[in-house]
Amino acid sequence: DILTMEGDQPQYAEALVVKEGKILYVGNKAEAIKQAGSGAQTVDLGGKTLIPGFVDGHSHLTNYADALMQADLNPPPIGTITDMAGIFKAVQDLKTRVNAKDGDLLVGFGYDADMLKEGRHPNTAELDAAFPNNPVILKHASGHMLVANTAAFRLAGVSAATKDPTGGSFIRKKGSNELDGLVQEMAMQPFMPLMSKPQPLEVEMKKLKDAQAYYASCGVTTANEHLALMEKMILLDTAAARGELYLDLITLPAFLYAKDLLGTGKIKWREYNNHLKYQGLKMATDGSPQGKTAFLSKPYLTPVPGCQHNCVGFPNLTQDQINQLMLACYKNNVQLFSHCNGDASIDMMIKGHQFAIRTLGDSTSDRRTVIIHSQIMRPDQLDQYKKYNLFPSFFTNHTYYWGDVHLANLGSERGGFISPMRSALDKGIRCTNHTDNIVTPMDQLFLLWSSVNRLSRSGVVVGEAQRISPYEGLKALTINGAYEYFEEDSKGSLKAGKRADLVILDKNPLKADGTAIKDIKVVETIKDGKTVYKK
Repeated sequence: DILTMEGDQPQYAEALVVKEGKILYVGNKAEAIKQAGSGAQTVDLGGKTLIPGFVDGHSHLTNYADALMQADLNPPPIGTITDMAGIFKAVQDLKTRVNAKDGDLLVGFGYDADMLKEGRHPNTAELDAAFPNNPVILKHASGHMLVANTAAFRLAGVSAATKDPTGGSFIRKKGSNELDGLVQEMAMQPFMPLMSKPQPLEVEMKKLKDAQAYYASCGVTTANEHLALMEKMILLDTAAARGELYLDLITLPAFLYAKDLLGTGKIKWREYNNHLKYQGLKMATDGSPQGKTAFLSKPYLTPVPGCQHNCVGFPNLTQDQINQLMLACYKNNVQLFSHCNGDASIDMMIKGHQFAIRTLGDSTSDRRTVIIHSQIMRPDQLDQYKKYNLFPSFFTNHTYYWGDVHLANLGSERGGFISPMRSALDKGIRCTNHTDNIVTPMDQLFLLWSSVNRLSRSGVVVGEAQRISPYEGLKALTINGAYEYFEEDSKGSLKAGKRADLVILDKNPLKADGTAIKDIKVVETIKDGKTVYKK
């Protein structure tokens, strides 16, 4: 099967011809042979299925690269960690694996308090006891909070006297200012340079090579780094100059650099340079729904760390900051991407868009402002998305990994409306879907499965009314992904003139049983006509 992903209904072709990295012809076999000419190599799919390469809707490739030298603290089915003892052993194993010395920083990622037997976050006292000679930072699965020991707090310049920043908090021991270990949202900023400190250049290049190989093995031909700090931008620029990138890598500098990058000419936006493209600016307006820092209009239904009443999470930015960032991006024709999980933060984004277009007197430009996650939404907000051409990139993996948690924290009405792809599509809203790797693995077939089935870990259907068809789910990962980045004319479907970014699957997702989609395997990935992965 050759599935073109052209049109609203599935369309198949008998054959496809590739020449010099582009698709020359798609159609019937006889004409394909004629178009290919003598001496062409013929590939028989042997019952497998060919589709366009997957376009990553949202993830963090350099975070994945860094994680290759960190302790994996994920619970099953991603990892093996189920209790505090498992966390401490994994970090100790990391120290041995990387031959870390006393005083060296040790970093772990992916722990999930909701999945630990203890049902809580680790704390500073426990980490001090387990690691008296090393600074230790453990990143929560959401990426929106961390836990540190005393040595790590000291390294970051944070003490009991440090005040909570706007849009973040240091959780204190009850009845005192003493740090308990948990650090949320914008309060994480002092720790970020510590965790992303560059290693020797050849080590960094090897990590990037391994990260690309992982993405390619998942059928991804266009990958992302959707929150690049300055040291990562420098690293990626170097990698591009050295020809180390073979997947297209769409990069979004962090909003922290807006004044330095917008309108200054320092970046050529939306232009590829040896597979590296700076597409737009990344903003973060709130936090994590499972971590209960996402900003809501109505309270969480379960206890929230550091909050006693009206616990609705909090925004990372003020409305005025959002207004001015959006205005600056729109004024300079720079695409804006914003992390929004809660409906109150989505309200702030809608208001920011209204402010910017009203100030500029321009409501017609095709800006494709992307609201990443768009999870805990209200139905009325989809009408605003449609009105203003705001583009959601959903995260249906949440229905599996944290669906049970969301139903407990939010109730069935709000929890069941998470990532409302069916409602969005019914309103004529184009959308993508994403893994947010390393939050969940870069597994596009599992992601497709989650959008079609919306089953939680316990087997509960999380929002049955929001299930979509496999073809709609594939569009979100291919042609709609290309559209998200203004690349629909060159990627995302099998059409003459487009780039030969292809993936071969062992089965056709449209013909497989819906519950078996996650078991489909990537057999081969082809970038610009060249094989970059083969099973």
